[in-house]
Amino acid sequence: MTALWTATEALAATGGTAQGDSWEAFGVSIDSRAVAEGDLFVAIAGPTHDGHDFVGQALAQGAAAALVHRIPEGLPAEARLLVVEDSLEGLRRLAAAARARSNARIVAVTGSVGKTSTKEMLKLALDAAGPTHASVGSFNNHWGVPLSLARLPRDAAFAVFELGMNHAGEIAPLTALVRPHVAIVTSVEAVHMEFFASTRAIAEAKAEIFQGVAPGGLAILPRDNPHYAFLRQAARSAGVSRIASFGSHIEAGARLLDCAVDPQQTVVFALFGDDAISYRIGVSGRQWASNSLAVLLAAGEVGVPLTQAATALAAMTAPKGRGQRQRLTWGGGTIEIIDESYNASPVSMRAAIATLAAAKPGKGGRRIAVLGDMLELGPTGASLHAGLAEAVEYARIDLVFTAGPLMGHLHEALATTRRGGHAADAAASALQLTAAVKAGDVVMVKGSAGSRMGKVVKALDDAAQAPVQGG
Repeated sequence: MTALWTATEALAATGGTAQGDSWEAFGVSIDSRAVAEGDLFVAIAGPTHDGHDFVGQALAQGAAAALVHRIPEGLPAEARLLVVEDSLEGLRRLAAAARARSNARIVAVTGSVGKTSTKEMLKLALDAAGPTHASVGSFNNHWGVPLSLARLPRDAAFAVFELGMNHAGEIAPLTALVRPHVAIVTSVEAVHMEFFASTRAIAEAKAEIFQGVAPGGLAILPRDNPHYAFLRQAARSAGVSRIASFGSHIEAGARLLDCAVDPQQTVVFALFGDDAISYRIGVSGRQWASNSLAVLLAAGEVGVPLTQAATALAAMTAPKGRGQRQRLTWGGGTIEIIDESYNASPVSMRAAIATLAAAKPGKGGRRIAVLGDMLELGPTGASLHAGLAEAVEYARIDLVFTAGPLMGHLHEALATTRRGGHAADAAASALQLTAAVKAGDVVMVKGSAGSRMGKVVKALDDAAQAPVQGG
């Protein structure tokens, strides 16, 4: 097995000084709890924890060495350390060196919604043609992107990175590090409005991704989005002359003609230029259909045939918290959980409600939505929450349980027959829900990460594991 980093290479990349014997690392980690044998442990000083306090633990677990900017007390003199001025900057320099030595074709993805699902579809589609590296989960910020890039294997044919932000100026340094051959913007929506004056300002922040695109690269843009023209001009101003588009718009280069959604999959009918194609995605939801068009455009750009990439998407499964489904034993039958608890915005809430509408309850079952606050929406928060009542009504959702002060506005806007209950937080909502759910129900759980709606999913799972009373 070829080492990811040798001590000599890491020393040259970071400009640090070495202590202890020479070493080889086969991975990079910043979490001492998850360090695998042979990893390079990078001690990041964060807002609540300082990785330097866990260097000894990481080395004891088998870390090949630790990258530090101070030597922790109590380490043996022979401890293998790479000492730099700042460990986060050292990680960035490792990332830059990994990018410089790689021959991989690189795709970067940003957008208000759909980043992670698009990244995961890309990995699946590109894996069909060669070794593909992708950032784990939502490692899309100032430490997640360098970490993902520092982990880029030497022999990767393709790599996919997710670039996130909630303030202006955050994507520019990330794209400069990744230097993608293809840059995808999935969407521009009213997300993080607490930190932006308008959705145009969000579009400007997302457009920072174009600044790092490699010469001759391609920008893939959402043709249906109101900010498409701005994004196109921003790409050109950044020197990206090659632009492709996707969506339902008649002028989209990859055009969604129709999609059929059932509880297990989405069937897509699309035009790529003059070529008609149909394919399956192993996840339910129209939003998956739209973003898959961007995936296939990117795959074609980096050399993967359209039909090969499209066929691979049949094996797609929803990531945890992003539409993952599970069936639980409940009340003499079963219930189905649609776990959308990872995050939420107005547009993704509406998409999740539509997905719930397409679900098929068991005999006598109901479609139940459990919704937590959407955060960082600024002064528009109350109206955006109340406005979801229209989507609930259109989708004919049977019951809605709401959690959090902002979701109280939705609770008040709902027809009384659709009110399942309102609670102060996710934990209290879980108690209401578990008392109300019955066999045959389909339950969709969604909210911003800060709303902790994963507690509701866990409560259902725990309750399903409990013995049946009187059984």
